[in-house]
Amino acid sequence: MSDQSTPAAPLNPDGSRRTFMKQAGGFLGLALAPPFLSQAERLTALSKKVEGVSTISLKVNGTVRAIRAEPRVTLLDALREYLDLTGSKKGCDHGQCGACTVLVDGRRVNSCLTLAIMTQGKEITTIEGLAKGDELHPMQAAFLKHDGFQCGYCTPGQILSAVACVQEGHAGSEAEVREWMSGNLCRCSAYPNITAAILEAKGQMG
Repeated sequence: MSDQSTPAAPLNPDGSRRTFMKQAGGFLGLALAPPFLSQAERLTALSKKVEGVSTISLKVNGTVRAIRAEPRVTLLDALREYLDLTGSKKGCDHGQCGACTVLVDGRRVNSCLTLAIMTQGKEITTIEGLAKGDELHPMQAAFLKHDGFQCGYCTPGQILSAVACVQEGHAGSEAEVREWMSGNLCRCSAYPNITAAILEAKGQMG
């Protein structure tokens, strides 16, 4: 008895493989499309939230200045990138070295950990505003006299922290100065000179 069924067309191994890959790829794309789309939508919504800028008013060294920046901008970046006050240095950017120290209402803060928007309405003092014209602040003069710096990278933060240390009443002795200045690191290890400068400036600061 003869087989009346239509014989199957021969399969081309290469053609079958290509067809299979195309079909599999198509199914995979359809299966993954919804998550990708929803993720894109989430990212778009997030970017719209974080890209918004606002006007931030900062009183720096006695002058009120306004910048247009995102709310997440740090005080350090606002000073350096927006106001071109580059005396405050970005060292560790994690609040561990003290190179970015500035004074806010007379208190020392790590500007890399402080949002600029949080300092609105407050008095910000950077190293650029410490001297009075050509007359150095007593702490600056003492650092020069006692060679309280070498590479100078940490010096702005050291000087501002030293000013606050004296004003806080924590410069009674070498040991006390070392303790209350421990948040400011000097990779050149000029600590004895820094301590001597602070103790001398203390008497001139009244």
